[in-house]
Amino acid sequence: QVQLVESGGRLVQAGGSLRLSCATSGLTFRIDTMAWFRQAPGKEREFVAGIDWDRGIPFYADFVKGRFTNSRDNAENTMYLQMNSLKPVDTANYYCAADLNGFGYRKPDDYEFWGQGTQVTVSS
Repeated sequence: QVQLVESGGRLVQAGGSLRLSCATSGLTFRIDTMAWFRQAPGKEREFVAGIDWDRGIPFYADFVKGRFTNSRDNAENTMYLQMNSLKPVDTANYYCAADLNGFGYRKPDDYEFWGQGTQVTVSS
């Protein structure tokens, strides 16, 4: 089992920045891939960014390239999402997810463990 706890979400003005954190605990040595997803009211959960946990190689949804940076600190067992140039359309509940089986990529079903989410609201 892996436990995930997100933090860092809040209200921010358009053009501003936020850094989200996802603290992990439990069987963290078995994590293969981690990711951020987001879900706005009435919309499906969508992939935002992921990272190969061992190699630290990130990958992104097209709509965040150049604005968001995904990283991890293995010593702290924490994943970070630095979000810059935020837009009102980025408003959503942001979730982190972990895959232990090597299948993690861009679909929610690829991930076995989820946090409770942190709300990001971008005002215009």
